Amino acid sequence: MIPLHVKSVTMRFGGLKALSSFSLSLAPGELVGLIGPNGAGKTTAFNAITGVYRPSEGEVVVAGQVVNGLRPHQICARGIARTFQNIRLFRELSALDNVRIACHAGARTGFFDALLLTARHRAEEARILERAERYLEVMGLSHRRDEIARNLPYGEQRRLEIARALATGPKVLCLDEPAAGMNAAEKLELMALIRDLRDRFGLAILVIEHDMRLVMGVSERVLVLDHGVTIAEGKPEAIRKDPKVIEAYLGDAYLEEKHIERPAGPGAHP
Repeated sequence: MIPLHVKSVTMRFGGLKALSSFSLSLAPGELVGLIGPNGAGKTTAFNAITGVYRPSEGEVVVAGQVVNGLRPHQICARGIARTFQNIRLFRELSALDNVRIACHAGARTGFFDALLLTARHRAEEARILERAERYLEVMGLSHRRDEIARNLPYGEQRRLEIARALATGPKVLCLDEPAAGMNAAEKLELMALIRDLRDRFGLAILVIEHDMRLVMGVSERVLVLDHGVTIAEGKPEAIRKDPKVIEAYLGDAYLEEKHIERPAGPGAHP
């Protein structure tokens, strides 16, 4: 079953159409990039998918179920997890506790089990601890287990946010600017890590990213938004040469840097 199918989603805010008939399907294990200039509607698309916004038109279908109108935590429980452009950790909690909280999204015990410290509750807490430590290990953060989140280096805070998203047990992982603020070496490590997460957990991954080297390096397919409209979709090598994409986003500086001749077609200079 396709874990995520976005059907002609439009987002209006008053008289502003921030997203227009946006469609996307993600298959299990697929890695897709979403790019475009600032204000193109990329984060709006994420917010519509994850329940932060309710689409004005269209449908978001998760594992065959329409989730329009569900709250973010309900959509998360159905298998969609995300990170944010601006890191949103529990800054005063440890790295371990940040991930443990996410693991509780799938907890089967309730309030009275916790209050009475039942055997079922203790067993589940042990499973949650084991899972949290596993995701810290996956993200290379085991040595930061007891470190307060706000004290972590910026790149490690980014990885901790991904670990927390993984801990919810998603089928689809949406990464919003995961390389923001990272140096060149950290970005290379992130590229390898994103591929590893896809392969290890069989996730469908959707990535918003401004760093073209990263998004073109990890994505099997790329969608390009401009003013809320999808102007191109295809393999990275085709997107790099698409005249509409060059005009709207990549620009002549990109062509000069990559020693690519500007393609003929709409938007090309005479």
